[in-house]
Amino acid sequence: MRYWPQTLLARSVLLIAALLLLAHLAWLQIFRISTREPRARQVSQQIISTVNLTRAALVTAEPSKRYSLLGEIAEREGVQVHVAQPGEKLTPLPKTGFYEFIEADLRMQLGAATQFALSRNGIEGIWVSFDIDGDGFWVLMPESRLAVDESWRWIGWGALVLLLAMGGAFLIVARINRPLRALTEAAEQMGRGATPSPVDESGPSEIRTLSRAFNQMATDRKKLDDERALLLAGVSHDLRTPLARIRLGVEMLDDKGDPTLREGIVQDIEDIDAAINQFLDFARAASSENETPDADLNGLITGLAVRYERAGKHLIVYTSPVPPLPLRVVAMQRLIGNLIDNALRYGTDGGNEVTVASGCTDGVAFVEVLDRGPGIPLEQAERMLQPFTRMDAARSTSGTGLGLAIVDRIARMHGGCVRLLPRDGGGLRARVESPLTPASPSKNNPIKTNS
Repeated sequence: MRYWPQTLLARSVLLIAALLLLAHLAWLQIFRISTREPRARQVSQQIISTVNLTRAALVTAEPSKRYSLLGEIAEREGVQVHVAQPGEKLTPLPKTGFYEFIEADLRMQLGAATQFALSRNGIEGIWVSFDIDGDGFWVLMPESRLAVDESWRWIGWGALVLLLAMGGAFLIVARINRPLRALTEAAEQMGRGATPSPVDESGPSEIRTLSRAFNQMATDRKKLDDERALLLAGVSHDLRTPLARIRLGVEMLDDKGDPTLREGIVQDIEDIDAAINQFLDFARAASSENETPDADLNGLITGLAVRYERAGKHLIVYTSPVPPLPLRVVAMQRLIGNLIDNALRYGTDGGNEVTVASGCTDGVAFVEVLDRGPGIPLEQAERMLQPFTRMDAARSTSGTGLGLAIVDRIARMHGGCVRLLPRDGGGLRARVESPLTPASPSKNNPIKTNS
């Protein structure tokens, strides 16, 4: 199926073309069969008339004027008369339905002893024998004049009709395919987390029903996203007020209290606050942040590395030249930050050897965050991108299971994808790929920078 077209338009046009071609070939065969006998009868009647008239002219003519009469017939009618000779080399008529019918009709009209040939002594044409007073003669007629085959003319007209029908089929299928293409583009936008504009509800009834259902689905989805974002934002806001009071109360505790208990409460507050931040990030992941058409991906990575360095967390950064990309800058910072936080949290020895890399390859720009943690099995990689999903080994630690889900949602907003791969030597290789714009050149000259 390598060369089988993939689009509905191409498949429909190809199917219609195949059906039209088969119908045309069947019609042409029927035409040939139905016209073969009438055409053969017409040719045989012309031959019989020519032979009879020639024979009658020679019989009624004076012997001294026969040769001049033969010359006049050859000049005006293109018919030649030859005297039969012994030992002649004859090529019989082909054993096909057309010539067999002609031969049978000629023998019936001219006599069973009549001979027929397509070649006599190397001279091609339609040769028919007759006798005059015991002397044998041959009538030579050009085959092209008596047996004109007009099949090619009909084939040409049929090919023209086939081309016109193909053009009409293309226009019809293209008109039907246009709303389907609009639906496909809207579905792709929805898959990236955006809210598409309503598609035009026009065309055949089936297409109108599908477009109406899609518009309703997009509206319901946007309403659901808005309600979810409002719910998460409201819950997060309501939780932060008592958390602030608890934090203030803990700070005002008497120093005589148990310091271990006090530190545990502070840590719990920070964990809850971090969870609230992730809830808000998840709600904002599908927000309507405007794209920056020429954002600097490497600049975002370097800026984040500097922030982590100030917090005492060392990162190894490898950047390769990446052309300016249309990015939602805040969302992309959140994406890279979540990957780095996961690597620092689950990496071996407190998050050492966390590496961030970027570059271009095969028409996509990529960002990779690599760690030396336990990694994620390939069979669970897809599941880990779902909200509120965590590895069994990570359930004893704090977190909401939203980090990778936020990464996946932001990547799809940019038309990209997330791949969780094993790292050579152990660990996780979290790779985010986003397609380059058509005008963006692809370069890959590694430049190492340590921050």
